[in-house]
Amino acid sequence: MRVPLSWLREYVDLPETITGRDVQAKLISAGLEVETVEQLGSGLTGPLVVGKVLTIEELTEFKKPIRFCTVDVGQANGTGEPQEIICGARNFAVGDKVVVALPGAVLPGDFRIAERKTYGRVSRGMICSGDELGMGDDGTHGIIVLPPEHEVGTDATVLLELFDEVLDIAVTPDRGYCLSIRGVARETATAYGLPLRDPALLDVPAPNAFGYPVQIADPIGCDRFTARTVVGLDPEARSPIWLQRRLQKVGMRPISLAVDITNYVMIELGQPLHAYDRSRIDGPIGVRRAADGEKFTTLDGTARVLDAGDLVITDNRGPIGLAGVMGGANTEIADPVTDPETGIVTGTTEVVIEAAHFDAISIARTARRHKLSSEASKRFERGVDPQAAAAAAQRTVDLLVLLAGGTAEAGVTEIAAPSAPHTITMPANHPDKVAGVDYGREIVVRRLQEVGCDVYGQDELVVTVPSWRPDLYVPNDLAEEVIRLEGYENLPSTLPKPPAAAGSPSASAPTAAWAAPWPAPATSRR
Repeated sequence: MRVPLSWLREYVDLPETITGRDVQAKLISAGLEVETVEQLGSGLTGPLVVGKVLTIEELTEFKKPIRFCTVDVGQANGTGEPQEIICGARNFAVGDKVVVALPGAVLPGDFRIAERKTYGRVSRGMICSGDELGMGDDGTHGIIVLPPEHEVGTDATVLLELFDEVLDIAVTPDRGYCLSIRGVARETATAYGLPLRDPALLDVPAPNAFGYPVQIADPIGCDRFTARTVVGLDPEARSPIWLQRRLQKVGMRPISLAVDITNYVMIELGQPLHAYDRSRIDGPIGVRRAADGEKFTTLDGTARVLDAGDLVITDNRGPIGLAGVMGGANTEIADPVTDPETGIVTGTTEVVIEAAHFDAISIARTARRHKLSSEASKRFERGVDPQAAAAAAQRTVDLLVLLAGGTAEAGVTEIAAPSAPHTITMPANHPDKVAGVDYGREIVVRRLQEVGCDVYGQDELVVTVPSWRPDLYVPNDLAEEVIRLEGYENLPSTLPKPPAAAGSPSASAPTAAWAAPWPAPATSRR
C-alpha cells in the first residue's frame, strides 16, 4: 500500500516539520511494516511552467518526425516572447496547454535543460512527458496535455504536485484496514496522539424502495449490497489533475472519470466499488453462486469457465461480474466517442454504483482459482469494513456529481443481513499478564478505544470490536493491540526460565537426573 504524505495530511493535522521518515518510524513502532519512503520530485528543479502551443512546423528533412514549436510561457522566460522548442512527440496540437521545462531546469535523473542547437534550429527548452517528470504511468507515455483552463506561466511543479513523500507499506493479512488511506491515517493519528478526521463520516440518505433493484440469492457470500444511481453525466468529463496524480502516486493508472473515482474512493476508504453502465444492464442486479462450467468474460478480455464456488454478479442475461474480483466486459463504462461528422460525443451518461460486502474466504478462493488477484480481491480477502459500504457509495456519488455534472437519483438500495457487533470479554489485567508489564486498566481502556473499540466494565472488560477490525477475535488479540501501541521496544528484556525437573537431582550424579535417552536410530530397510 502506497500512501502519499500529502493525502495523509488531509485527515491528520501533522505538524509541517514532520517528514515521511518521521511517520515511517512511528508506524514501524506501532507494528506496521513500512518498507520505504519514496521522495517524489527528488532532483527536480524549475523553472517548469504551463505553456500554450502557438505554432508547429513539421521538419520533414530528417529520418524521424521532428517538430519546431513556438510556445507562449507568459513572463516565465523573462521576456514574454514565445519560446522556441524542438520536440519529436506528436500527441499535441496548436492551442494545447503543455508543460515546459525552461533552460536552467533539472529533471529527474540529473537531466539538465539548456539552450542547444539541434536539427538546424535552436531549442530553448523542452516540452515534457509524464515519464520525464517521474509522474508514473498515465497510460499515454506522451506529452502532458493539460486542461485548457490553466494559465500560461503557472508553476507546473505545484499544479502537478510533483513534490511529495510516499510511504510504501507491506500490509500483513491481519491488517487489511491499512489497505486504505483511512486505515493508515487512523494509525498515524494514534501514533501522534492527534484527532482523526474520518473520511467515512458522511451524511448518507436512508434506504428506500426507489433504488435500483437488487436480489441476493446468497446472503452468506454477500451480506450487504448498496446500489446508487447517477444520471446526466458528461461523457466528455475527464479526471482532474489532482485526482489523476493521487492515483499515480499510489501506483494506479488513470483510465476514465467514473472508473478513476471508484478507484480513488477504494484507496481512500478501503471499500472496493464497481460502476456499471446502466444502459447495458438488463433487469435487476443479482448475487448468486455460479453454475459449474458457466462461462463469463471479465474486463481484461479473458473468457473464464466458472466454478460452483464462485460468487457472481448477474442480470437477466447471466453473469456481469466476478464478485469482489473483477467486473464483466458486457457492462463496462464506455469510452467517449466523437462522431467525425457532427462532433457529438457519446459515452456513458448513467451509472449504477455497487458497494457490497463479500465473504472473505469465498473471494480469496475465487481469486486463486482464476489466478486473478485484483485491488478489490486483495481487500476483500483481508476483511473490508461492512459498515463503510454506504459511505463509500455516497462519496462516489458526490464526486460524480461534482466532477461529471451528474445528478444523483433519489433511490437508495441497501440490502443487509442482520448482524450483531462482535464482543470480547477480557480481564482488565490480561495485557499485563501477556506482556509482563503493569499497564493498568486506564492505559488498556485508552488504547483499545484508540483502536476503535467500545469498552465497558471494571475488572472484567466487555469490548465491542469495531467493524473494520475483523482480526480482533479473542483476548490475546486485544492484548496485542495494547502492547504494540505502548511500544514493543518498551517491553522488558527477560531471560527464559527452564522448567523445574521432576525431582531433585542427586548431588553425586548431577547429569543423570537431567539425562534423557535419545531414541535409537531407525534401521534402514533399503
